[in-house]
Amino acid sequence: MANSPNKKNNYPNNIGIIMDGNGRWAFKNSFKVSEGHKKGVDIVRGIVEESVKQKINSLTLYAFSSENWKRPKAEINSIKKLVINAINDQVPELKKQKVKLKFFGHLDDFGKKIQDKISFAEKETCTTDSQLNLNVALGYGGQQDIIDIVKSVSKEVASERLNIEDIDGKIINEYSSVPVDEIDLLIRTGGDKRVSNFLLYQIAYAEIMFVDKFWPDFTRDDFSSCLNNFKKVSRRFGKRI
Repeated sequence: MANSPNKKNNYPNNIGIIMDGNGRWAFKNSFKVSEGHKKGVDIVRGIVEESVKQKINSLTLYAFSSENWKRPKAEINSIKKLVINAINDQVPELKKQKVKLKFFGHLDDFGKKIQDKISFAEKETCTTDSQLNLNVALGYGGQQDIIDIVKSVSKEVASERLNIEDIDGKIINEYSSVPVDEIDLLIRTGGDKRVSNFLLYQIAYAEIMFVDKFWPDFTRDDFSSCLNNFKKVSRRFGKRI
């Protein structure tokens, strides 16, 4: 999970996006919710292409949270189908762009068919010279991830394979399901100003930008605007400059 520093000191290496507003976009335009999610997938394609162009190290997307299981069954089923269709449609394109795909979260909850498809996608896009690490959160929750880390580390301590004194940030990242150590820039679309249980440990020092547009209306220009705004920020990390 090592980070590759961008040559530009004032440029984000690792970006996270909370892609919010698919359902509201659908209602606003008199579409079914499933159409909003389909449109959202189309937007991802353009943002991935722009991330490659801008030489971003990693792009981490919040596709389905642990709380999203509370949604109507029909919507959940449409999202499951969309995951499979998106992998089928986009893996060849991702391979051409040398985009390395990684899914994380409680993937077991999605069933064997989707797990097999995820495994296929990760193997197909696995490369040692990736231009972008694309991480997709499915069935993920930041609080649950921290709980899982605590359980795993506690077992290691109890079995004397790990000393309490050795527990540090590196150990926490090692036992986290998240494939990136820290996020530089977190973008949330949809107008709400909250982080919604996403990457709670990894966004400790992230710059957070809230965008009023629904995700299906988010453009490459909007993304570039967020990157340009990041350049203007003085990131002190507690230091006095």
